[in-house]
Amino acid sequence: MNYAEQISAFETKRASLVAANATIMEKAAGEGSTLDASQTEEFDDNQEQVEAIDAHLKRLRSMEKTSIDTTKLTPVAGQKADEGAGTRQGQIQVKTQPKLDPGIGFARLVKCFGMAKGNVHDAARLAGIRYGEDSNAFGTLKNLADRGFQAIEKAEVPAGSTQSGSWAEDLVGDTTSAFADFVSFLRPMTILGKFGTNGIPSLRRVPFRVPLISQTAGGEGYWVGEGKAKPLTSFDFARTTLEPLKVANIAVLTDEVIRDSSPSAEAIVRDQLAEALKARLDIDFINPAKTASAGVSPASITNGAPHAAASGTGDADDVRADIRSLLNEYIAANNPPTTGVLVMRSDTALALSMMVNALGQSEFNGIGMNGGMLLGIPVITSEHVPAGVVAMINAADVYLADEGGIRLDMSREASIEMLDSSLTGDSIGVVPGTAASTVSLWQTNSVGFLAERTINWARRRTSAVAYLTGVAWGGPVNDLS
Repeated sequence: MNYAEQISAFETKRASLVAANATIMEKAAGEGSTLDASQTEEFDDNQEQVEAIDAHLKRLRSMEKTSIDTTKLTPVAGQKADEGAGTRQGQIQVKTQPKLDPGIGFARLVKCFGMAKGNVHDAARLAGIRYGEDSNAFGTLKNLADRGFQAIEKAEVPAGSTQSGSWAEDLVGDTTSAFADFVSFLRPMTILGKFGTNGIPSLRRVPFRVPLISQTAGGEGYWVGEGKAKPLTSFDFARTTLEPLKVANIAVLTDEVIRDSSPSAEAIVRDQLAEALKARLDIDFINPAKTASAGVSPASITNGAPHAAASGTGDADDVRADIRSLLNEYIAANNPPTTGVLVMRSDTALALSMMVNALGQSEFNGIGMNGGMLLGIPVITSEHVPAGVVAMINAADVYLADEGGIRLDMSREASIEMLDSSLTGDSIGVVPGTAASTVSLWQTNSVGFLAERTINWARRRTSAVAYLTGVAWGGPVNDLS
């Protein structure tokens, strides 16, 4: 027998053993007694065989994947290429998968898990029905089921994570995987993700929990005459260690959206999960008011950095004067202009792009609401930059620790506070469980997806960042109301 036939035979035998044990237990339950000696022996023997079959089935499935059944191969007749091609005609079928938009593959996995209530076997079955058994979604979920979950049918399924030991661990590292694809979709949406792309200098990538020693002030060298004493050189150093911190948001979706198989529904799932993380990362990375919370979140890179007031609603000359003052502060701290990046609001960049001179020519070519270049300096934009703030950042002097993955959990039974801030329902504290207003996911036919990303950042030195406040370049916007 080939591997498929052996698997089928052992699965049939396993089913008969399980049925026999079920009969034994039902008989004992009907009599209201425990198993006698012969029943115990038969039950234990059946169970031992079931466990042995499970282990053997795992080996058979592994061999089935890595072996070729030569009995199904058709010899190619003929001595010439055209004769061989004629033999092969109609016997080789190549199925190609349609190329999905970034993040849609991940959204499909999320929807299947949501409909299956976290059961990987049911999720694989649903993916096969919905997207076809030749789809990437089915293949991924089937692979997870085949690699151990078939023997844990009623066990709790852990949260999908890219961390070691999770069911999603093997989805990481492959640039075409669903998780990697979603992270690639999320990354360019954030300020952090735009560093290192499109000619913008990269942040300094570092690992978690590794002490980082940086020189914050340089020493001086001296000319020394023959026989003269040599002056001492003094250096200042700082020690930084980035601990793993997590940013998390909950995206709530209705059952109708989860079950809808249309491409627009998949895009809603993807965009909801991405937006849940994007806003928090951007706000806390750039907002000068964001201070550090020990063990919870880092301070923004602008918190405590030197800053100055802008000229306000000035013309193009005032804009250039503001940029010059910002650069003077930046360069005076020995920051190289080549690694400098400007970060501003999208509407600020749009206002710059609309400024023209008396001849109707653009004052600042190369910049738009999506970024670009301003006076030769790369620009990153985000709608989450505080109003009136424009920051100049030395990318090489900002540490970034990022595991590059995302963790996902889901629930249909939870009750959550439908707020984006000032949550009161902590599980610990003086008055635990005092949520102001909660909504039942079960009662509203909704599914809550908890998305988490492990990340941390820090300035290498305070002077690595300088920013302007009160920026209103381009003048006030007319009120259309």
